[in-house]
Amino acid sequence: MALARVARERRRGGEMVPVRRRRARSRGNRTVKLVVAIGVLLTLAMLFGWSGFALVAVAAAIVALTVLVLRKRPAPVPTPEKIAQAELKTLPAQTARWLEAQRPALPAPAVTLVERLDRRLDTLAGQLATLDDDSPVAGEIRRLVGEQLPAFVADYARVPPTMRATPRNGKTPDQQLVEGLGVIEREMGDISARLAQGDLDALETKRRFLEVKYEGE
Repeated sequence: MALARVARERRRGGEMVPVRRRRARSRGNRTVKLVVAIGVLLTLAMLFGWSGFALVAVAAAIVALTVLVLRKRPAPVPTPEKIAQAELKTLPAQTARWLEAQRPALPAPAVTLVERLDRRLDTLAGQLATLDDDSPVAGEIRRLVGEQLPAFVADYARVPPTMRATPRNGKTPDQQLVEGLGVIEREMGDISARLAQGDLDALETKRRFLEVKYEGE
């Protein structure tokens, strides 16, 4: 399991952070829609030989579409209270959006952990699609991702910035934040590994069956 985790992290090392990737994809989709709409309007103008007022109307429509598409506001960042009440299947995405919004207030070592947490959340999002909401592991995920993670970061955010680098009981609040996020990130990895165990076992069983059936013959 440890080797698989190392390999997985290496493969992800050069990837864009999932939240940023989703934002980039959303911006790309809006741009494509804008280009298509402008293309349709220009094609109609050429086909029908529009001129005068009609041509001005086309130009105005193009400007309006550009403003509407490019200035579209993203959905508001969910609050910790909303995250705690979210459906299980949407929980990782909502927590990821909230966590991304906290990045500017976090120290550099914590930002690195936030990126790793975002990848964990992205993985969990796919795994929760078929998970029973009433299962014990679902309760674990809801507590860890929907309650403990936001509450922990929120507690740090309430510490005055001038005190975050001051040691208290041997550790600064910055160090406590980094260590706590590391614990959460590792626990999320363990949960993902447990959720994937059934699929991994099924894959191994089928591989052995194929070996015995075809290579054995």
